[in-house]
Parts: sequence; structure tokens; C-alpha cells
Amino acid sequence: MEPLRRRVTLPGPIDLVRTVRRLSLWTHDPSIRRHEGRMWCAFRTDAGPATIAYRPAGVDAVDCEAWGPGAERALELAFEHLGGRDTPEAFQTDDPVIAPLIRRFEGLRFGRTGRMLERLLPTIVSQKVTGAGAARSWKQILRRHGEPAPGPSPELWIDPTPESLRELAYYDLHTYGIERKRAQVILGVVRRARRVEALTREVPSEAETRLLAFKGIGPWTTGTVLGGVFGDPDAVPVGDYHIPNTVTYAFTGEPRGDDARMLELLEPFRPHRGRVI
Repeated sequence: MEPLRRRVTLPGPIDLVRTVRRLSLWTHDPSIRRHEGRMWCAFRTDAGPATIAYRPAGVDAVDCEAWGPGAERALELAFEHLGGRDTPEAFQTDDPVIAPLIRRFEGLRFGRTGRMLERLLPTIVSQKVTGAGAARSWKQILRRHGEPAPGPSPELWIDPTPESLRELAYYDLHTYGIERKRAQVILGVVRRARRVEALTREVPSEAETRLLAFKGIGPWTTGTVLGGVFGDPDAVPVGDYHIPNTVTYAFTGEPRGDDARMLELLEPFRPHRGRVI
């Protein structure tokens, strides 16, 4: 199967590895992988499943190859996926902690996937459990209800369709280490899949408000989801176990901090609080 090819030029420098990895929830994400000098991504488009491989082609350019029924659509989405609409150069500060990091991580762009369920479901799986445990559960779900990615991808998997999960009962998800509370949230979301996916047409603040109206979805989930779906550089996952401590220590040297302390320290950096994190 010959891939479709296209070169994408960004409006500024791109650090391809860090930009794409930012969209991963876990180190070993079943839908994103670095392999043989390329970043591989697999996902479901409105035209069908697709695999796309990105290879650096210069400071601000990326060569793309895509396979599968959704290959053409994946190429059309590549500019936004790689952060083409992000404006990292708009973030300027003389803060002694952040200013050196801006220079060090030049090229880290906030890409936009525009796919809500793809990000929301594994984030729900990650609620209140370890990253390793959540990654294991999601990988099992993909192997049972998803499908292998098209093309010569290095063992990538495509997310399940809402239809493949909709008829499950909460106890069916126990097999994957997911207790009743998270299972019911997952099933509630997939049974309203069309409404949830339509939130990608809203502005991030409105999408957040509507997501929070779902039982079992709180600010940690929305903060984690919106940063990837919309490429929102201001999204903050309030309620995270580690991030408040990391932010507090970075700015103050204090070993621990709560959400209130984190938000206080991040406030001067709106609308780039997620970028600072």
C-alpha cells in the first residue's frame, strides 16, 4: 500500500518529538509512537481510520506520509495536529524560572486533534488511578474493541468506535480493571457520543462547561482533555496528584503545594498556564 505524501510548513520552528508526545497521555501510548526517526500517530477520522508518520524536514517543516481510508483527511489535519495554529511566540515573560525554559524548549507547539472522544475516554480511564494502571486498562480495551492501525505502522492501534462500546454493561469493563464508577462514566459518554463529539465545534470555555455537566467529569478531566483537543495553551488539570507540587517547587522551592497555590502561581501567565506547566 503506497502512502499519500505531503509536506507541512509551520509558521515557526517545531520540535516534532516534543510536540507530538505532548498529545500522549502515557509513555507507551498505543496510538502514538516514535520509530525509525519518525513520529507515528493512528486515529479515526470522519473518512475512516488513518495512520500518519511525521518526519522532520527542516526547522519549520515536516514531511507526512499517511495510510488507510482516512489518509487524505489525516494529511488535511496535519497542520493543526502539529500546532500550526498555536502562537508560542506570543508568550513573552521575564520571569526567571520560565524565560529560560521558553528558549530551551523552542519549537514545542500545542497541536489540536479536534477529536473529543479519542482524548476523553482514556482520560476517564485515568481518573484516580496510576498512569501505569490506566495505560494497561486502555491498551486492553483497544486490543479487544479497537482495531490495528492501517499501513506499516509499528504496532499502533485505532480507538474503538462508540458503537463498539455502547452496548457494554458496566461489569464488562471490570475485565480491564475499571470499577463501576469509571465504567458508568465511560458508558454515559459513548451513549451520547454525537453530542460529545460536537463539542469540538465550541470554544474551549463552552466545551468545558458542557463537559462538566456530565456526571463523573470534573476539572482534572476537562483540563487534561482540552489541552489536546483544542490545543489550548491555558488548560490546567486541577486536581492532579503531581502537578501542584511540581509547579510550587519550581517557583518557590517549597516541596509541596495544593491546587490553590498552583493556580495562584500560574495566574500571571494567562492565557499560557498550560504552556507553563
